[in-house]
Amino acid sequence: MQSKESSAAGKTAVLQNIHGTMEFLRKYPPFNQMDSAQLAYLVEHCQLRFYGAGESIIKPADGPVQHFFIVKQGLVVGERPHSAKRGSETTFEIASGECFPLAALLGERATRTEHLAGEDTFCLLLGKQAFVRLFSQSAPFRDFALRGVSSLLDQVNQQVQLRAAESLGAQYSLDTSLRELAMQQPVGCGAETPLREAVRRMHEQHVGSIVIVDEGNRPLGIFTLRDLRRVVADGSSLEQPIEALMTQRPFHLSPQASAFDAALAMTERHIAHVCLVEHGQLVGVVSERDLFSLQRVDLVHLARTIRHAGKVETLAALRSDIRLLVERMLAHGASSTQITQLVTLLNDHTVCRVIELCIEELGDPGVPFSWLCFGSEGRREQTLHTDQDNGILFDAASSAEAEAIRQRLLPLARRINQQLAHCGFSLCPGNIMAGNPALCLSRSEWARRFSSFVREASPENLLGSSIYFDLRVVWGAEDGGEQLREQLFADIRDNSLFQRMLAANALQHRPPVGRFRDFVVARSGAEKDTLDLKIEGLTPFVDGARLLALVHGVEDCNTQRRFAKLVEKGVIDALDGAAYEEAYHFIQQTRLQLHQQQALQGLPFSNRLDPDSLNQLDRRILRESFRQAQRLQASLTLRYQL
Repeated sequence: MQSKESSAAGKTAVLQNIHGTMEFLRKYPPFNQMDSAQLAYLVEHCQLRFYGAGESIIKPADGPVQHFFIVKQGLVVGERPHSAKRGSETTFEIASGECFPLAALLGERATRTEHLAGEDTFCLLLGKQAFVRLFSQSAPFRDFALRGVSSLLDQVNQQVQLRAAESLGAQYSLDTSLRELAMQQPVGCGAETPLREAVRRMHEQHVGSIVIVDEGNRPLGIFTLRDLRRVVADGSSLEQPIEALMTQRPFHLSPQASAFDAALAMTERHIAHVCLVEHGQLVGVVSERDLFSLQRVDLVHLARTIRHAGKVETLAALRSDIRLLVERMLAHGASSTQITQLVTLLNDHTVCRVIELCIEELGDPGVPFSWLCFGSEGRREQTLHTDQDNGILFDAASSAEAEAIRQRLLPLARRINQQLAHCGFSLCPGNIMAGNPALCLSRSEWARRFSSFVREASPENLLGSSIYFDLRVVWGAEDGGEQLREQLFADIRDNSLFQRMLAANALQHRPPVGRFRDFVVARSGAEKDTLDLKIEGLTPFVDGARLLALVHGVEDCNTQRRFAKLVEKGVIDALDGAAYEEAYHFIQQTRLQLHQQQALQGLPFSNRLDPDSLNQLDRRILRESFRQAQRLQASLTLRYQL
């Protein structure tokens, strides 16, 4: 018989083992959010099992999954048969603290991927019955099981917001609905109201605008204090009906739209008020003053200051305000997509103003032209760290005329490139700039160049297509740019060989995750122990989305919107599309934080990150995000039989 002492010692050892396992699990989501009783239940019903390196843990032939696995020590790799090549391919890695296979458990099916021990590995196994009970009783566990990576990303975003807001305080978010912001009833009047009466109502209600409505309360126009200053300066009569002076068909949004939507509209359209319309009727007005309380930095005012800057030195000085805006937006929970869109928009305003100032300085060249942007600016995905990728488009009837126009435009283009560099937009090392004669072209010359990219898929042309095919007109007439894109879609749609070459090119930049370690980092030199968030992390998503968008006629250039459109068209699975968007968002968010830290420390901007500088949760999500890039590349490999 067992002695009382040995029995007590055994119980103590069991309790210590349970306590130690609970402490281990508390380092990782979702276990760090579960209450102690639920976590103890999980640990008490787990068994610990060892798997030698290369040993199969679960595979499709085993049938419906019967256990929930948590990696306690070691590494698990997922392998699928490769339909285009013999053998198999590694589709993911699961490290210490991570769990599997949730989708198969919830679907009561077999796993679609064989899970192997990548090295000697210990796993905690929770039986299906205990898993179902825990799923029903623990909200954090259930949320994680249902939402997976999305749930983890929510935690990361909350941490980012809390860290950034520590010294700023929290107010509204840029995701706040406009209905919530527009607390005051809108001030309106009829079209026949004398201007004097309308101004009196604005003064009494302490508002900067009045909306002109019809009998059904539908907005016909808007009149603002800015309009009043113009009227007074012109000496117009205050007795005339306001209908003659109002801005007709005012821009409007739904009350369900966000503060970010209003800020974007005000910045793009150079307006200070947005009407809120529901079921055709006016229900509110949001002003830039309302948004000021959200941002602590007046975005609309900043955009207006840029557009009216009197000299390039002023524009250069305003770059610090854009950095501050990014800091504030991070603090108020803005997503990386929102931030990069607004940074790009402010950069667009800067580019436009530099062009105008250079024309004032050097004189009008006498020929209309459009300023093109490529790359991240074309996709509206710019961060604080950016260089120039631009060109010029003009119309010419012949080659001789094109050359004559080019010679007139090149001095201006080079001056614009220099002044943009003065404003913080680095000169492109590859000379992809409008001041390069090869990028100051007529519409027919651009068309021939793009067609040659598609017909002659050389490494140089494939590289060019990855840059130029995300084109957008920033300044000047947009028709030429649209026609170039239409031709591009037609050329690519009919050329399967180029599609395959473009797919192979999209596999050139591999995500920095290895089979037997967390991250693949540089081993020597100044970049030792770091990885490149842009080239190794974002570029696989950008290249993959561009390829599929061009092939399937998706006109949008933005990477995340491309994924959304591809899901709508049925080109990629909805769950895959959501995972790609989330992963891209997190890598971009990490990059924005890195740039923000570099700016605060007075360091030069760089996309290189030491993953050891991240906390456990951030490391895990970054690794998973890179794996999503691997999955996207694997799908392109199968789709194009590479």
